[in-house]
Amino acid sequence: MAKFKGLRRRLVRWTAIVLFAAVGSSVGSVLLMRWVEPWTSAFIIGSRVDAWFAGDFDHANDYRWLDLEQISPHAAIAVIASEDQQFPFHAGFDFKSIREAIRHNARGKRVRGASTISQQVAKNVFLWRGRSYLRKGLEVWFTVLIEALWPKERILEVYLNVAQFGRGVYGVEAAAQRYYRKPAARLTRSQSATLAAVLPNPVRFRLDAPSRYVLARRDRILGQMRALGGPTYLRQLDDAEPEVARAR
Repeated sequence: MAKFKGLRRRLVRWTAIVLFAAVGSSVGSVLLMRWVEPWTSAFIIGSRVDAWFAGDFDHANDYRWLDLEQISPHAAIAVIASEDQQFPFHAGFDFKSIREAIRHNARGKRVRGASTISQQVAKNVFLWRGRSYLRKGLEVWFTVLIEALWPKERILEVYLNVAQFGRGVYGVEAAAQRYYRKPAARLTRSQSATLAAVLPNPVRFRLDAPSRYVLARRDRILGQMRALGGPTYLRQLDDAEPEVARAR
């Protein structure tokens, strides 16, 4: 009996040590990424592995980092209009969109997601591809850390740089150079909206030969960009920080 109790105490102690180390390393990695640009992401690594398994050993991903100030404000407002219009105001989760997505999906229609930009950064930078309850739980944890430790501008900056815009194309600079032969700083409203239009499925929806669906989605995003007030909407990122902090 004493031996069993000793074993249980050691198990509890080592479990606590492992949990403490996991929490500490996750907090440390998120805090570090506040200032250090990600050198890669799980999705970038995954695409290279997929290419290798397919026998394409020459596959190369195009990933180019730019600071937010070097990216066209049209591109920034386009991804907000397309992916997360409450981005300046929520604390990582848009519960209204989540409820609407649950009701929509319960009716058996095309599955609708409700991930915020913060959630997408969490899974792109810190997690692996795929679906599981463990991964979703970790996504929630990393989203909370990102919102607590990063300003909104940093979250948007990382998202614009790691989002996929085509097979092997990551970030708005790589996309701008690949599809429009120009730097991301010079992207127009229409070009920015077209880039944002493929974000739900950047492999299926092509930017080099946009379908009618992509063009229609681009037009809707342009309308949403105008409704939000265009690039001036981005000024609310600074103004919203105290509100987000209170929401936490």
